[in-house]
Amino acid sequence: MPVSRLWAVDVYGHVYSLSTGGQQWEQCQDTQLEFKRVAAAQQCCWGIACDHCIYLNVHGSDLPVRYQEETYENHRWNPVDGFSERLLPSDRWQWSDVTGLHHQPLDGFQLPSTSWEWEADWYVDEIFEGEPAEKGGWTYAIDFPATYTKDKKWNSCVRRRRWLRYRRYKARDSWATIPSEQSGLPDPFNDISCGGWEISEEPRGRLSLWAVSLQGKVWYREDIHHHNPEGSSWVELSLPGEVVQISCGSGDLVWAVLWEGQLIVREGISRDCPKGTSWTIVDSPSPEVGAIHVAVGVNVVWAITKDNKVWFRRGINSHNPCGSGWIGMVGEMIMINVGLNDQVWGISCDRAVFHRQGVTSSELSGKTWKAVSAPRDVERSHSSASTSSLHSAGCFFTGEVRIQLEVSDVESDTEKEKGAGGPTPPPAPSGPFLQDPADDADAPRPHIPKVTSDSFISELIAERELAPTAPPAAIPEEESIPGEGEPRPLPPGPALPRSQSGGPQWCNVDLEEAQSHRAGGVLDSVDTCSLSSVATYSQALEEPYGADERPLWAWVSAGGCSVDGHSQLNWFNCSTTSASLAQSVQSMSLSVSPAQTAAWRRQIFEQLSERSKREMENFTHYEQAVEQSVWVKKGCMQWWRDWKPHKWMEVRFALEQFSGPDGNKDGILFIYYNFNEEKKYLHAFVNEVTILVPVLNDSKHTFAIYTAERTGQRWPIRLAAATELEMHDWLALLSVSCCDSRGIHGPPSKQAIWSVTCKGDIFVSEPSPALEATPYPTPCDQMFWRQVGGHLRMVECNSVGVVWGIGYDHNAWVYTGGYGGGFFQGLASSTDNIYTQTDVKSVYIYENQRWNPVSGYTNRGLPTDRYMWSDASGLHECTKTHTKPPSPHWTWVSDWGIDYGITGGTDREGWQYAADFPASYHGYKTLKDFVRRRRWARRCKLTTTGPWQEVPPIPLSDVSILPCAAQSSVEVVPLWAISNKGDVLCRLGVTALTPAGSSWLHVGTDQPFKSVSIGAANQVWAIARDGSAFYRGSVSAQSPAGDCWYHIPSPTKQKLKQASVGRTSLCAVDENGNLWYRQGVTPSYPQGSSWEHISNNVRKVTVGPLDQVWIIADKVQGSHSLSCGTVCHRLGVRPIEPKGQSWDYGIGGGWDHISVRGNATEPPRLRLPSLTNLSSAATARRTSLPVQSIEEVNSNTVGS
Repeated sequence: MPVSRLWAVDVYGHVYSLSTGGQQWEQCQDTQLEFKRVAAAQQCCWGIACDHCIYLNVHGSDLPVRYQEETYENHRWNPVDGFSERLLPSDRWQWSDVTGLHHQPLDGFQLPSTSWEWEADWYVDEIFEGEPAEKGGWTYAIDFPATYTKDKKWNSCVRRRRWLRYRRYKARDSWATIPSEQSGLPDPFNDISCGGWEISEEPRGRLSLWAVSLQGKVWYREDIHHHNPEGSSWVELSLPGEVVQISCGSGDLVWAVLWEGQLIVREGISRDCPKGTSWTIVDSPSPEVGAIHVAVGVNVVWAITKDNKVWFRRGINSHNPCGSGWIGMVGEMIMINVGLNDQVWGISCDRAVFHRQGVTSSELSGKTWKAVSAPRDVERSHSSASTSSLHSAGCFFTGEVRIQLEVSDVESDTEKEKGAGGPTPPPAPSGPFLQDPADDADAPRPHIPKVTSDSFISELIAERELAPTAPPAAIPEEESIPGEGEPRPLPPGPALPRSQSGGPQWCNVDLEEAQSHRAGGVLDSVDTCSLSSVATYSQALEEPYGADERPLWAWVSAGGCSVDGHSQLNWFNCSTTSASLAQSVQSMSLSVSPAQTAAWRRQIFEQLSERSKREMENFTHYEQAVEQSVWVKKGCMQWWRDWKPHKWMEVRFALEQFSGPDGNKDGILFIYYNFNEEKKYLHAFVNEVTILVPVLNDSKHTFAIYTAERTGQRWPIRLAAATELEMHDWLALLSVSCCDSRGIHGPPSKQAIWSVTCKGDIFVSEPSPALEATPYPTPCDQMFWRQVGGHLRMVECNSVGVVWGIGYDHNAWVYTGGYGGGFFQGLASSTDNIYTQTDVKSVYIYENQRWNPVSGYTNRGLPTDRYMWSDASGLHECTKTHTKPPSPHWTWVSDWGIDYGITGGTDREGWQYAADFPASYHGYKTLKDFVRRRRWARRCKLTTTGPWQEVPPIPLSDVSILPCAAQSSVEVVPLWAISNKGDVLCRLGVTALTPAGSSWLHVGTDQPFKSVSIGAANQVWAIARDGSAFYRGSVSAQSPAGDCWYHIPSPTKQKLKQASVGRTSLCAVDENGNLWYRQGVTPSYPQGSSWEHISNNVRKVTVGPLDQVWIIADKVQGSHSLSCGTVCHRLGVRPIEPKGQSWDYGIGGGWDHISVRGNATEPPRLRLPSLTNLSSAATARRTSLPVQSIEEVNSNTVGS
């Protein structure tokens, strides 16, 4: 599963990261640098080192960071030399960019920094508009600039070709300095913050980086994205005052703190202007005490004042970035940070990292603080010998060089010999100090380092605790009253060890003026005096913490840490928590966490149940006075009337649920309405409901209720709630009631059938053992489907429990084992394994034009034409201004742009031509083309929750998992996928315990692919983008990628688009909706012999581990009209008749994908030879077509 990290910096400047899947802080590999603070994102981490320079750490992944450099070579024709480098004085440069305005010779390209390297030398791009150009890659035109073609014509006077060269970012998982500009910056940086990745999805990986200099100026780093992780240049922004600290959220929120204690908010941030336009001043939370720190997220703002009080800003959203008021929170912090999902992290006054528990979208302020008690990585710790030696020596931590009072003769001689060579670090004092009360005046006073760059850090550890046998030395209190910018005395707490006694310990802060203190104390004996000659280790090898000490943190950044209110982390229950940390947790935790509350309620419920059972045992022989319990929930809704004229009617909706003496629950749905001044009602039993489907509607919050009867009619009960929240409440309640009546609880089983609607909603169904039985299978219209949180385009599963999904943005997701999510809350959703999920899809509209002899193509059409701005059908008007996202949950993340990837191709301006509306469109103009259209696209984003975790970093278009048998002993599950670029991939390390696998293995192909499927015995079939089929040979557990591809001819005059392989069967669907079966597939000849047609009007097919065949069919007849996107089951599939006999219709329409590759339950075998005729009659009744002969049924099963 994908792992994210929490980043932190300790007081020594060491950078650590804590994985969401681990339990220990891991120190960064580059230990030569010391950092002040870091700012993390999901793909990288920025930091400010002690030299005030900015460094970048790009996380390593399977997806390289590559950038394409290009330049154009231009030639002109002349009668003497032909095409040559001799150009006219008015022409463009011989080597230029695509516009010809900038001179770009091959040797003029330089690497941006030492973090980049060239992959190869320059080469000519011989692909022009997706097709091979002539030899040499030249394209021709009449003149500069003009429309270029790959064919040379008689009037081609100029030509050009494109040269390409790729550079790769090589500084992965290491700190690389950001190259300084030629002009240089006026002063060093003091604070940094990154975010803004949710403002726009284009370009990919775009970030906003804000920095504050020591002079209080704010700078913005431009052009940071995936192909340019370092950015290009710094831009200074005007300010109303001097800034000390800044914070940037993942959206459009940017807040900063002024030296005077006020806060400022950046306004006008958008996709077109990520830097914003102006600043607005916001007063400090406390009039008497100014603010020193601020942290922002998507919809939250937290602040800290100079008295370390924590404040929460209410009323924050994208329309009101300033908020409405401050709310004081419990606890004291020295810094705070807001990460992904608005999760809050902070550092307390005793330098411990805390997490704000209970932060959800409905309760952004959270409930309580909980300490992160994870230890450091023990493998990076220093040896215990050196540490214990210093501990036994009673070292004190101070900010200056200590003066040794007594040294041995040997050490004195050594120092005399080295005196000319420079100062030598004094050795550690020996033995435990026995402090005399009379020597309190001579006791060493703690020196508190002053952090000039981090003004909010006002106190550090003063003195290390002495040995248990010695009384602690008295530490006089500071006489001066600490003020702003001055250090304050530290309250009692754990002390720092003196690990480097030879010099200042804080290399990443500015110390106060040096003061020499004498190490007070009387040495115990001569033996202990001899220990003073023990030499100390250098700072690079010294471990600053003892074996049993927790780290002391100075900064934390959670911009790349993906956790939410449901995440179960192993950071809060480590056994190394110190007593002081437990006290701080007890002082700050004023409420109980949700997990503790749930456990407490569960325990109370179990105790009450046991007590009730124990007390009722003596009364079991009495007759029960109350047979059952009943409760009713009522509400007002609108109902879509079943009869004509169809319209919305105001009705009263009621759910009556009752439980019998045996504990079984059931219920009835009632819809009360008035017709001809008479009160009537409809009703449906809860145990007869087969599915509850939310329906997207621009004006109403609608959902549909299906029963077995209405599933066959394709006509559900449609209801509309007044608000979206009310609709979600009813859906969650009805879903729980339906599951209770059927005894279904918890996550889906490994045998579950998964399906996805055309809107991206995910549903699962628990198959009955008789679903694939012969001759009496369970009818499809009686299957119960329940919704699972999340949003995907397709889902694939197998019987081991490995489930993968692909979103509309081609990101891969793996199922975590939970249930619920989305609008399911409470008992309808699991408390763990629920994560935040995002998806991005494109909304399309069409611009239509008609040609006329006067003005050519214009937006003035005939009266009978479609709208000039419409959808794909042309029946609905869709303009750029009035087109909205699919639902209120979606938000725009890009502007409208021309889509050149439409089927049929386009010209340079994106137009497609045809003879009339509607017709077959093509990407070039002919004399008979009187209309044209082009498609515009705009991307929108959805954020929801569900039992899914992302599998970065390669986007996928298709995935297939081996359909294992019910009692399979397969440990490593083969998984194949197709990237969105057409590459074939094989996932390694996929098991039931690690369903996400470990890494991708690339399988070589000579053309891009679009579909892949793996069946039993490692049969791998794939479909290329040109519609041809391929079989992968020699695939095995020892050779998971196989050795070569075998081309399989497609059906005559057909192009395949999708295939599915089962145990012994292979089915495929072509672009015209025909379903084909591959005949003659045997273990000795796995390629098969021929294709046989089964049915038409098929959209998708899935073949399970029992060779069962299910499809998504179009044009299925319902009671009112034809239905598109219906789940259908092939009946009569047997070894002697693998193509089956007829179809059984299930839920639909509106379905887009189904996977039965996890249902490996063998059906019960019944031998009823005398009922063969009855079975055939029953089968004939379930299908809408008469069974005259097998050939006729196979020719057109689903309908025409």
